[in-house]
Amino acid sequence: MTRSDRIFWGLFAATALAFAVEILFVFLKVPQAQLAAGGLAQKIFYFHVPAAYAMYVCGGVGFLGSAAYLVTASDVRDAWAKSGVECAACFGALVMASGPLWAKKAWGVYWTFDPRLTSLLLTVLMYTSIVVLRSFGGAGEAERRFAAGFTILGTTMLPVIHYAVTLWGGNHPKVITQGGGGLHDPDMTRALVLGFGAMTLLASLLLWIRFRLALATARLAAVEEQAAAAGLGEHA
Repeated sequence: MTRSDRIFWGLFAATALAFAVEILFVFLKVPQAQLAAGGLAQKIFYFHVPAAYAMYVCGGVGFLGSAAYLVTASDVRDAWAKSGVECAACFGALVMASGPLWAKKAWGVYWTFDPRLTSLLLTVLMYTSIVVLRSFGGAGEAERRFAAGFTILGTTMLPVIHYAVTLWGGNHPKVITQGGGGLHDPDMTRALVLGFGAMTLLASLLLWIRFRLALATARLAAVEEQAAAAGLGEHA
């Protein structure tokens, strides 16, 4: 077993264990919130907020990989940029899917054009468009640089999402930030911490898998190009 394989299986086992503990703790130990906060549906909070945090982490990885690629282009840096933006899009979609389920119970509607929700939607759409661009726009140097620049632009939306409630208000609740409602039971705080840990492990696992695949694909394409060039030279 190679070192990369050991990292993968170690992260996989830790992630599976963390989510098993988190799910059991949330549904068997953490008390149910008041009906005004969504009742049983409020338990989505312990996965929804950590998923948003994981999106920030993956977006940050995509940002750093893209910035590094624009400084000095390499397959490794492009692979990190690609893995970061794809994982950010996945976690963003998870946030967009879990939020309305909670909102329906707490607000009575699945969606409203709240400042935080709207800025989140725009960010997820930007990340998704970058994924589509990388999938169908080619893998040349110009396409990679354009995708890297677009990723940096998209990541600048993350602070807007985070501070949207403070800057513009809206329906979205403030729970753990200053002025928020807070977590009224110690087990709620423990569940949230466990959620952050589980999502961090999941983000690390997905980033590692996607990075290895992106790097292997880039190196295989380079070998194919070299083989094709050598073949053309022989025929000439």
